[in-house]
Amino acid sequence: MDSVCPEVEQVADAIASMETRGAATIADAAAGALAAQAEWIETEDPEAFRAAMRAAARTLADTRPTAVSLPNALRYVLHGMHGGTVSDLRTSVVTRAEAFRTDLDRAQGRLGRVGAGRLRDGDTVMTHCHSTAAVAVVRAAVEQGKHVEAYVKETRPRNQGHITAKELRELGVPVTLIVDNAAHRFLDECDHVIVGADSIAADGSVINKVGTSGLAVLARERGVPVMVAAGTLKLHPDTLTGQAVEIEQRAEREVIDDESREEIGEITVRNPAFDVTPPRHLDAIVTEKGQFPPESIVSLMRELYGDQVDEPWSE
Repeated sequence: MDSVCPEVEQVADAIASMETRGAATIADAAAGALAAQAEWIETEDPEAFRAAMRAAARTLADTRPTAVSLPNALRYVLHGMHGGTVSDLRTSVVTRAEAFRTDLDRAQGRLGRVGAGRLRDGDTVMTHCHSTAAVAVVRAAVEQGKHVEAYVKETRPRNQGHITAKELRELGVPVTLIVDNAAHRFLDECDHVIVGADSIAADGSVINKVGTSGLAVLARERGVPVMVAAGTLKLHPDTLTGQAVEIEQRAEREVIDDESREEIGEITVRNPAFDVTPPRHLDAIVTEKGQFPPESIVSLMRELYGDQVDEPWSE
């Protein structure tokens, strides 16, 4: 048996198309899909059950190569798959998935409170793209009674900044939406830059939505501290062994439609989803475990993952 249930296919399609976006949301959806797979499998053969679970995990793992929260979620659930019977295996997967999703929800609140400690009453922040963790920091600050305002970059080509603007407005935060190229113009009015992360490498480099690196360089030049809000789910343990983080290339049609391309003539279109920000441009990485200088994040990574990380869906 080597097939996946309809829910796994639906979740995989939603992640690949970015209908489901945001690392925590992706991880939560993946864990839920594995639980659905466990409930769906009809076999009394434990090995067939394990093979079907690995097939589901592979389907999910192939959707977004840069978002490390996805394989970390798969690792967590599959490493907890134990038992000599199919019933035991099924129960262990469902229980593990539920525990993961509960801890993920609680981690966001803890992270937000840690990050809010860096904000003062009256601060103005600048954001890039959309990050549930970055929004959680502002939410916690507002809940502490602090007045916070925000400059929100629109973040093309998919305008994910619009999501951030909406969520911050729902918190009562005054928001100014700006075009990406206006960041330098407004940084002098900001006290912090807050961004999320899709992956964090062992050396403290942060892989996030393309444009993050340029914003961090500008902020460093202007003396504005850059805070990376990211749960430990974003740590990329493979980088402990020297593996490079793959940068996802998105579809050309996100940048230009067929009609405009034909009108312009023969051109090459590059649409990287992410870039890499070196640790020297960052001030702190805020997680649910506390805040860390970027260069010391490797100690937390080793504490959580050790020095070697496998891919249980490839066994």
